[in-house]
Amino acid sequence: MPIYAPLTAERFLSIDFGEEKAELDRGVIRIITGATKRHGEVAGNVLTFLATSLRGSGFADYSSQLATRTGDLSVRRPDVAVFHGKSDPSYDNERAFADPYVLFEVISGSTVRTDLTVKLEEYRALPSVDTIVFVDIAAERLRVLQRTGPRAWNDVAHDSLLDLALPALNLTLPHAEIFARD
Repeated sequence: MPIYAPLTAERFLSIDFGEEKAELDRGVIRIITGATKRHGEVAGNVLTFLATSLRGSGFADYSSQLATRTGDLSVRRPDVAVFHGKSDPSYDNERAFADPYVLFEVISGSTVRTDLTVKLEEYRALPSVDTIVFVDIAAERLRVLQRTGPRAWNDVAHDSLLDLALPALNLTLPHAEIFARD
């Protein structure tokens, strides 16, 4: 069986996957399956709230259509990623950025292991990241990691309903907005 060299992030981002959505996982292409209705609702709720709240701030939120480059051999597609300073038209054709401020992953049964291990470590290694939010749609709970120093994090899994304070963005995302069903 042949052994192939790992694919680089740069090469991965030049590939057109057509209707498929993929991530680059340590040099290996992984096709991502479609999300459930509820997963899509919750990710859409976060996107909608942030889009309105961040207008004019220099920050902008993006869906998983825009990738996040987490290393030379990894490209991820968080459900929501917030970047700063990307409004200039010179960025219009970019497919990925490597400097997110806030990242949201909506947890599903098929991705939870990768999300809470591999992706978490890749996200924490990005110096620009201030906050990582894991959204558990089944329990309607949040796990929030907020940077407290260059390599230090406050990591809290909230067991109660929580309005999510995002100091890096100077706003609070209400629990009811995250999990709204209409």
